[in-house]
Amino acid sequence: MGGNIWDLILWFFWIFVFVAYLMVVFSIIADIFRDESLNGWLKAVWIIFLIFVPFLTALIYLIARGNGMQKRSIAQAQELRAAQDAYIRQTAGSGGSAADDIAKAKTLLDSGAITQAEFDALKAKALAA
Repeated sequence: MGGNIWDLILWFFWIFVFVAYLMVVFSIIADIFRDESLNGWLKAVWIIFLIFVPFLTALIYLIARGNGMQKRSIAQAQELRAAQDAYIRQTAGSGGSAADDIAKAKTLLDSGAITQAEFDALKAKALAA
């Protein structure tokens, strides 16, 4: 019975190592295709080596190109964040429809915060959008 529990623990360990290895390989493949400084031939060479000598190639790639891999990953995350922020501002920041913008401008006109000319300019801008 004691040997069976250790066999199970060893099995789980090797499954963990294999999954971690797959995550590294897929990260490397994603980075190879994300890197604009590599031409198509170099990308093909890295992929071929990853297929035929996977562990050694992954180790060499991480040592040789790990710093650039991190920079490209950070740049992609920042681009994604900027796109999300722009989408949120576009969706939530405009204030809704043109009728809502005109109603807000009318409220400002009625309160005396803006002049008739400013109201007309805001109305034209809302109708143009």
